[in-house]
Amino acid sequence: MSQRLTVLVICLLLAARSSAQQPNERHQFTCGGNLTGESGVLGSEGFPGVYPPNSKCSWKITVPEGKVVVLSFRFIDLESDNLCRYDFVDVYNGHSNGQRIGRFCGTFRPGALVSSSNKMLVQMVSDANTAGNGFIAMFSAAKPNERGDQYCGGRLDKPIGSFKTPNWPERDYPAGVTCSWHILAPKHQVIELKFEKFDVERDNYCRYDYVAIFNGAEMNDAKRIGKFCGDSPPAPIVSDKNELYIQFLSDLSLTADGFIAHYKFRPKKLPPTTLAPVTTTTTTTTSPKPTVPLCQQKCRRTGTLESNYCSSNFVITCTVLTALSKGGSVTVSIINVYKEGTLAIQQAGKSMSAKIVVVCKHCPMIRRGLNYIIMGQVDEEGRGKVFPNSFVMNFKTKNQKMLTTLKNKRC
Repeated sequence: MSQRLTVLVICLLLAARSSAQQPNERHQFTCGGNLTGESGVLGSEGFPGVYPPNSKCSWKITVPEGKVVVLSFRFIDLESDNLCRYDFVDVYNGHSNGQRIGRFCGTFRPGALVSSSNKMLVQMVSDANTAGNGFIAMFSAAKPNERGDQYCGGRLDKPIGSFKTPNWPERDYPAGVTCSWHILAPKHQVIELKFEKFDVERDNYCRYDYVAIFNGAEMNDAKRIGKFCGDSPPAPIVSDKNELYIQFLSDLSLTADGFIAHYKFRPKKLPPTTLAPVTTTTTTTTSPKPTVPLCQQKCRRTGTLESNYCSSNFVITCTVLTALSKGGSVTVSIINVYKEGTLAIQQAGKSMSAKIVVVCKHCPMIRRGLNYIIMGQVDEEGRGKVFPNSFVMNFKTKNQKMLTTLKNKRC
């Protein structure tokens, strides 16, 4: 266990004991339990040691009547997976597993999670394989109408509306806040979302302050539309169905102006009407042009860095970590992200990785241990996809200047 983690655990336990005025005794984290009071600490079984395999633990949190639960993860280290299918922590409103607030795994630490009542359920599930140190979190009670610096967000279900960061536009948003908005339209309608102004602490990977937008009603990396920061507003967004979930998070350091966003509901575009075929006596001798199957096409990238940038869903520079699998996928270690799109990026400390699927085996050829520029599209599971004509080339330092220029250019 790292020295930093040891210090964190000690500080959290001392804070919890001090607030509860308990005697100075060694705290042991067990598999689940009932937690009551104004505040407290919970952690995975055996934390900070490695959590056991094949377990399911549930913690029921209850704060005084008339208040809501605020849960803050201070450390999380679970088996990493794009869809959190193996080891994960679920957080629910109330004491049943009905309305889920979010599912988390890997080392992604969410901001504060707020229940809609005085009860919250936390469940951790582990499978038989890879494990980590688990998690530690603190809960506290808050007034439900306390909508100031710490408790912003909410449910938006009017046909037209807007939302903004705390303090907008008078001053910068505060440090250490999380705001979550759930926009819900009637069935068979979709949501158009536009940011009028946008200024969130800039970082190449949006690690510190950011806005994350998801299709659906919860945080789910498989349905993440994008993660945004900096001073350029995201392009207008249209939901897949009738729900969007937006999370804004700021860390404990630098802040900025923030943002204001507007949304509206609109009907889904109807499919074009199919007209009955018109009978005609005209004949033609032109035969259809034969199509070449995808994986029999020439294995040759088309265009240039510049011409491919805007049409690509993601643009990264990376080092290939694994050989091509039977399913045609490789794992890459990311050097830099120039365009993230909906690519699912896993972060552990300062290192980031992603899965890339080569649709046609060995076309383009991607070798383990080499550095590449990869431009491509993304599938429904957040994996990058490259085709025979995708722009993939060996990465050299001299390419950085052009990529940086393209990143700062609006498509």
